Amino acid sequence: MAQVAITIGSKVRVLRVRDRIPADLVSALKADPTGTVKGYRVTDGKGIGVVVDLNAGGTTWFFDDEIAPA
Repeated sequence: MAQVAITIGSKVRVLRVRDRIPADLVSALKADPTGTVKGYRVTDGKGIGVVVDLNAGGTTWFFDDEIAPA
């Protein structure tokens, strides 16, 4: 199965979160786990994170394996 490229402007759904996150972000993800990709972020010198503007409010970044096309 071919993987769909996630580019800036793509609509995505947050599937999971690896790390601890603040309570307000947990609430936002429970209300609506979808958002729009706004950019990229270098995570540890080797990986790239995806910056997402959440539909429920707020902007944060996720690893590419934590999101999928919506």
